[in-house]
Amino acid sequence: MKFDIDFEGASAPILDRVIEAYGFSTKMLLADHLGMAPSTLSGRYKRGGFPADIVVRCMAETGVQLQWLVTGKGKKFDNDELDILNLPRKKLVDGQLYDSGYAMFDKVFFRAGTPLPLEPFCLLDENAQYIIDRKYAEIFDGEWLVNIEGKVSVRNLVRIPIKKVRVSGIGMAFDCAIDDIDVLGKIVLTIN
Repeated sequence: MKFDIDFEGASAPILDRVIEAYGFSTKMLLADHLGMAPSTLSGRYKRGGFPADIVVRCMAETGVQLQWLVTGKGKKFDNDELDILNLPRKKLVDGQLYDSGYAMFDKVFFRAGTPLPLEPFCLLDENAQYIIDRKYAEIFDGEWLVNIEGKVSVRNLVRIPIKKVRVSGIGMAFDCAIDDIDVLGKIVLTIN
């Protein structure tokens, strides 16, 4: 289907639809996701012109349709299947990961306003099922899948000064350099 793109027109309606496609509730969340200062995004709103870089990234990360982003008309997504993630599943047994088929997962289980994981997989252990994102910018406080001396486990990591982390969750907590452990992914959702 053909449609016109106004490369010189207002960018605000397009950027508002980008926010909607990601499921964000504010411009600030979009700016943070894109790694830009809120003032930079504000400038993109005011300056006008077609925000091609943001539109292409949004399409790649969410699966939203170009026609809807540009015009607000047509289908937001190509088909309903895009609401379902088909995730590779792994089992954690005695500190080792084993392939275990695939898991279908509905996107509505993710909190509104947070971007979907970019490289997700499903992990099953004896306690819970986790959705883990292998792609992350940096390590911050929270639950992570880590490999410590050849044994994989779910652990709580807390950043402490001088590029160190406090590792807890199984046995005794300890502090170490971030580089001393192999972080495999961030746990974005836990299903008990």
